[in-house]
Amino acid sequence: MTVTNKQAGTNVHEVADGIYRINTPVMIEGAGGFSFNQYLILDDEPLLFHTGPRKMFPLVKEAVASLIPVERLRYIGFSHVEADECGSLNEWLAAAPQSVPLCGTVAALVSIGDIADRAPRALADGEKLHLGQHTVQWFDTPHLPHAWECGFLNEERTSTLFCGDLFTQGGADLPPITEDDNLGPSEGFRKQMDYFSHTKNASAMLERLASTKPKTLACMHGSAWRGDGAKLLRALAEALSA
Repeated sequence: MTVTNKQAGTNVHEVADGIYRINTPVMIEGAGGFSFNQYLILDDEPLLFHTGPRKMFPLVKEAVASLIPVERLRYIGFSHVEADECGSLNEWLAAAPQSVPLCGTVAALVSIGDIADRAPRALADGEKLHLGQHTVQWFDTPHLPHAWECGFLNEERTSTLFCGDLFTQGGADLPPITEDDNLGPSEGFRKQMDYFSHTKNASAMLERLASTKPKTLACMHGSAWRGDGAKLLRALAEALSA
């Protein structure tokens, strides 16, 4: 793990081949420790997944710059429209003049086509995008865990699922990646915050994600996770059904 900003604690760690987790720990008044993660796929056409909140842009930019020139970024992707997902989208578009927003078709239609300074590259459900050695595939997951436009990316070569707010863990001092129990801590956090929409289609969508057989789950808050991702996604489906 490389610390890129000692004052904020922002750090970078490679969680899969060519995929880097950028993490900033924070303390939230009344809620305790928390963290924000972004993920950078290094390739011919680099992709940053999650921008971080707008006020965190200088920290994330500094971390990206420790790996590649920021202007090389080609895609700025995210799961759904929320400050920690895409709050600094326009700052990134200005810093990387060849980049475009990358999102699902619903997000492009209802939000990003208007609020972004450049037109988005909208991915249809199941559509693949080749970045060079890495290939990502978009999965629509409306209201899982929340937002009509929600969706996730799966990177095929490394079997990495960029799963956004799924498996969110609290805490500000967590390892970059873990093979320990993830469901227990994330379910404890979910039950405390209740940020899921409780869509009736959750089980079917989680089963579809499980069919990709991910080996790494790139969570947006807390540690990334390595192991049998299909088993963990099915365990989450059971927990939500209960």
